[in-house]
Amino acid sequence: MDDGSRLAIRESYDRIADEYARRFVNELQRKPLDRELLSRFAKEVAYLGEVCDMGCGPGHIARYLRDRGAMVFGLDLSPRMLEQARQLYPDIRFCEGDMMALDLPADSLAGIVAFYAIVNIPIELLAAVFREMHRVLQPGGLLLLAFHTGNEALCLPELWGRPISMGWFLFPTSEIRCSLEAAQFVVKEVIERWPYAPEVEAQTSRAYIFARKPPQQENNSPKAIQF
Repeated sequence: MDDGSRLAIRESYDRIADEYARRFVNELQRKPLDRELLSRFAKEVAYLGEVCDMGCGPGHIARYLRDRGAMVFGLDLSPRMLEQARQLYPDIRFCEGDMMALDLPADSLAGIVAFYAIVNIPIELLAAVFREMHRVLQPGGLLLLAFHTGNEALCLPELWGRPISMGWFLFPTSEIRCSLEAAQFVVKEVIERWPYAPEVEAQTSRAYIFARKPPQQENNSPKAIQF
């Protein structure tokens, strides 16, 4: 993704940040499956190290994980989204960052949650995103990815009456799974669901994938004897 595309995405989310927060900050209250999966994730990574909520938006996913024992921080491309998150949850750390070039050390995270964080990234670029996620996860680290399913790209000139300039992508579940496996993830579970009611969310089907970075393999070969 070139610098112009990144800038367009960042500026688009900056324009809608306050309205986005207003609409989505309490969305988990009406999404029981999402709560269940996030709770499972938090239980698995608790006490194992830091967790990143990538594409954190106004921070509500990070808050949910924090309240369930995860040592979580949020990361987003949009400065205005981060302002919303910091105002809502001043006790959680939120950082500006790009999923395609993470400013994080290798093997540093116990887990990553990416809820709809890939929605604006074309499928041909997802391999780079997943390689970065794999790089920064600890061996055995856990990824929980959520995305809209389908096979189309949407281009909306405005959202909630405000101009935007970015694509919205729906992905076949099988292609996302293949892309994760190509990035050396081990896919553990795939869950799909129909949309909740129109007053709860946009009417697209959703998929959730639990995947792990493989643990380090112990070297069990006999040691050479030094004389």
